Amino acid sequence: MSSTNSRSARAAASNVLVRVPALLAAMLLVVLMTALGSASTANAHDELVGSNPEDGASVEQLPEAIELTFSNVPSGIGSEVEVLDQTGGNWADGDVAIVDRVASQPLRTGAPAGEYTVNWRVVSSDSHPIEGTFTFTATAAGTAQSPSAAVGTQGPIEIEEAEQTAQGDFPWSIVVMVVVLIGLAVFLAVSARKRLRQGSDS
Repeated sequence: MSSTNSRSARAAASNVLVRVPALLAAMLLVVLMTALGSASTANAHDELVGSNPEDGASVEQLPEAIELTFSNVPSGIGSEVEVLDQTGGNWADGDVAIVDRVASQPLRTGAPAGEYTVNWRVVSSDSHPIEGTFTFTATAAGTAQSPSAAVGTQGPIEIEEAEQTAQGDFPWSIVVMVVVLIGLAVFLAVSARKRLRQGSDS
């Protein structure tokens, strides 16, 4: 009877030793897939999907407002849009208004004909600052006075790195889960070896 029990214990321990690597591989695969999914979600920041005027378009005069359409509803905090003429004059007038997925920047009237550079910056729905630039051309001048000397800087609006820094980009919870799973697998393997050794001694 003791010989039968010993063989049964060794067989059970051997089964555990065989199952542990397979179980560990399956758990690590699940964790890896979860990590890849989390990384894809984290990188899916909002994007500019359209503008009025469009990039490279020609319009008769500077419109009443520049409209930027995003893939999601951006935050209203920290939004900024510059509309610069060829001399660096900024024709933006007032704050950016966000309605649904559209950010609108009102403009002064009386802008000259010529090429305009739009530099925009918003905080996306995932709290990451995003920015971009595009150009369009006004073929005719407006009728009002030129804007007061509000001169902008040609080029994308500068973003402070400390502002809106993402706090949870690195998946620490997944790292902890991997460590726990590895520890569990090691524990099972050690326990199985002890049982196998005990069965051999018996």
